[in-house]
Amino acid sequence: MTKLPTIAAILKGVGPLVLKKSGQPEFRLSRTGFVLSIAFVLLSACFARERGPRIEVVCPSPPIPVTIGKNKVLVYELHLTNFDVVPLTLKRISVFAARENPDPLTTLEGEKLSTAMIRIGAPMAMSGSPSAGGGNTRTLDPGGRNVVFLWIELPANKSAPANLRHQLVFSSTPAGTDKPSDATLEDFPVPVNQNPVPMLSPPFDRGIWLVGDGPTNDSNHRRSIFAVDGHIYSPERFAIDWVKVGPNGDSHHDGTSKNENWWGWREPVLAVADGEVMEVVDEFPDNTPRILPPVTLDNIAGNHIVLQIARNLFVTYAHLQRGSIKVRTGDHVRRGDMLALLGNSGNATAAHLHLQVTDHNSVLQSQGVPFIFAAFIYLGPGSDYPEKQVSEPWGNSMPPGDGVLMFEPVKK
Repeated sequence: MTKLPTIAAILKGVGPLVLKKSGQPEFRLSRTGFVLSIAFVLLSACFARERGPRIEVVCPSPPIPVTIGKNKVLVYELHLTNFDVVPLTLKRISVFAARENPDPLTTLEGEKLSTAMIRIGAPMAMSGSPSAGGGNTRTLDPGGRNVVFLWIELPANKSAPANLRHQLVFSSTPAGTDKPSDATLEDFPVPVNQNPVPMLSPPFDRGIWLVGDGPTNDSNHRRSIFAVDGHIYSPERFAIDWVKVGPNGDSHHDGTSKNENWWGWREPVLAVADGEVMEVVDEFPDNTPRILPPVTLDNIAGNHIVLQIARNLFVTYAHLQRGSIKVRTGDHVRRGDMLALLGNSGNATAAHLHLQVTDHNSVLQSQGVPFIFAAFIYLGPGSDYPEKQVSEPWGNSMPPGDGVLMFEPVKK
C-alpha cells in the first residue's frame, strides 16, 4: 500500500506569506505547493467508498444446522427491499463460511437463482418459472421486496460455520442513461444458530408414511410466508403433511370421496416428546375429501394441539378429527402418549397430519424450527414408491421432503 505524505511534509512546499500591493495577504506557492491540493484529493479517495446498491437485506430467522440423510443443511431466507428509483436485478449471490476462506459455500446465479426467489405480492408458487412470482423473480421493482430461499448443504461430518457472509451483485440501468452497471453488497453477515435440534419420537405407532410437502427448498410449506399483525413469519419452514400409505401403495382405497377411504383416517396421533399442552381447539367439522371450505386465520389449522416440549420449542398437530382430542390445556404428557386421531379439518382436502415445530406458542406467529428422528427406514422418493422401493436405515435425521418412510413400533 502506498504511504501518503504527512501534512507537515506537504506544508514544506508552501511558499512564504507575502503582501500584495493591495495590502491583502496571499500564499505564494512554490511548484511543490501543488502537492497540498493533490494530497487532499488522495485522502478523499482513500476514505471514500462506493455507496453500493440501495437495498435493504433482512434475515428474519438465522439458520439452525440440521442433518438430512448424508448432508448437514443450513436453511434460511434473505428478504431484499429495493430503495432505488430504478429496478434492480440480482445477478449473483455467493455465501462464504469465513472471511479468511475465499471459496464460497455456494453461488447462485441465472436459472438456479431464479428458482430460489419469489416476488412478494405475486403468486408465491413453488418454482422460479415466469408464472411463479410474477415474471423475472430476480428483478426488484422500486419499493418492491423479493425473497431468496437459501438451502446450503454441507457434509454431515463437517462442522457448521459460526457465521455466514454474503456477496450480492445487482445490475441496474441508472436514470438518464441506457448503460447497465453493477453494484455489489460485499459482506452481509448472518449468524448461524448453534442451538441443538430437538429429537422427536414418531407421531404414529408404526406404518408407512409420505413426508408430504416436507423439507425441500421448493415445497409449499418452505415457501409459505405469513404477514400477521404487522410482522412476517415462516412457521412452516420445516413442516410436514404426514399421509399414510396403505398396502396398495397409495394413500386411499375404493375412491377418494369418503374420509374412511383414506388409510390415515382416525390413525392415533402420539406425543413426540414430553411436554405441556398449551392450546387445544376441537370445534371444526371434518371436511369432505377434495372439498376445501373457506379458510381463515381462525380455522386454518382446524382442530389442533400445541404442545410445548422445551423452553422455546412448540409442536403443532393440525387437522385432527373433531371430538377425538384426549388432552386439555395444561395437561402434561409423556413421549408416546396418545393425543388425538388423525382427521381432515381446517385447511385440508384429505386426511393427513400437519406437524411443525416452532419457536413460539402460535400456529402462525412463529418461526419454523428443524427437528430430527432417532431412526426410521427410508423407502425412497414418493414418485418412485413402490415400484423402485429402497430400504435404507436413517438415524438422527430429518426426513426428506416427499419421501416415503417407515416407522418402527414406538417404545415408551
